[in-house]
Amino acid sequence: MGFEAPRGTKDVLPKDSYRWQALESAAREVCRDFGFREMRTPVFEHTELFLRGVGDTTDVVQKEMYTFQDKGERSITLKPEGTAGAARAFIQNKLYNEALPAKMYYLNCPVFRYEKPQAGRYREHHQFGVEVFGAPKATVDAEVISLAITLLERLGVTGLTVNINSIGCRKCRAEYHKALKAFLNSKLPELCETCNQRFETNPMRILDCKEPGCKKALAGVPVVLDYLCGECREHFEALKTCLGGLGIDYTVDPMIVRGLDYYTKTVFEIIAPWQKGFLTVCGGGRYDNLVAECGGPETAGIGFGMGMERLLEYMDSKGLPVGEKPVLDAFVCALGEEAAKRAFRLVYDLRRAGLAVDMDHTGRSLKAQFKYADKLGCRYNLILGEDELKADAIKMRNMTTGDEEMVPLAGVASRLKG
Repeated sequence: MGFEAPRGTKDVLPKDSYRWQALESAAREVCRDFGFREMRTPVFEHTELFLRGVGDTTDVVQKEMYTFQDKGERSITLKPEGTAGAARAFIQNKLYNEALPAKMYYLNCPVFRYEKPQAGRYREHHQFGVEVFGAPKATVDAEVISLAITLLERLGVTGLTVNINSIGCRKCRAEYHKALKAFLNSKLPELCETCNQRFETNPMRILDCKEPGCKKALAGVPVVLDYLCGECREHFEALKTCLGGLGIDYTVDPMIVRGLDYYTKTVFEIIAPWQKGFLTVCGGGRYDNLVAECGGPETAGIGFGMGMERLLEYMDSKGLPVGEKPVLDAFVCALGEEAAKRAFRLVYDLRRAGLAVDMDHTGRSLKAQFKYADKLGCRYNLILGEDELKADAIKMRNMTTGDEEMVPLAGVASRLKG
């Protein structure tokens, strides 16, 4: 009986891992430039964290979470997103007592959602995300957006569109909900079953429905921007001013609501042209109530998540290179038992000198060793046989030019480095 990876998961093979490493390196570099430091949280959390933080009426909680009972009969959930875990770590480790704002990022973070696999979105996928705790001003909103844009542009992604919206705070959102439900009440027969369920529990999520009938029924729907309180309106205007000051073009899209209950005020998406439409490569927003809802002090927060599989697939579709395949400095080809013994020690010494070197461990013929080394993409072949052993030297073949020279064994490392 053979085994396959579960549906919605994907192996990263050795021949492709350099691409992930290049993406990770680029993200780390940008975060360093913006003053963010890495954090790592557990791959699973207590289920209650997501019920309180993400919201028990969201699709994520109701339909998509991987939840199970552990041997202590505790309800555990594989994390469906990164922000709630970051907030829990912020509270548990009392980071609110340290210098604020706390600017942090997570990288290659596994995220689990039971949903139909789609382009760049798997049941297990990985996210790059940033979180800022303790900074209420709109300048941070603009900084977080600019960080995402900076990374994407460094990776060669062009034609980006930044869509922003404000969904207000609890006070003004309550007023909007009244107006929204009054509008939708007569439209319920035209809405899908899911949207009918959302009508009572989370009416704003209806705005995000992709069903054609629902989108048609929403023509003329009230927008939340018309119901913002003075503070939320001022914050949104400040964000637009900040983005304009950075030279970042943006579009106000009042239909962006995001899918998680913890969002307040700013929500945004970064869109890239893809095939015949557009692909959301980054999304996030502000969550000023999340820390308090999870048991911490009142603390403002904002962040985003960026799917790494989705970004890599997008870059592939555009022919954008991601990193360079790793190349060995040399492959030591040995002919005969004594030569193999000496080659084994030579490889060890060259590695200790900081060089990337390999050799055969399967008993291949010399010709087969050459073929194997060629597949690995080595800069040099180092050939060691009986004659070379007698001369205490090794034959060095440049795999690009084909040139050969004899080099003393004691000088191989310096010659390779040169």
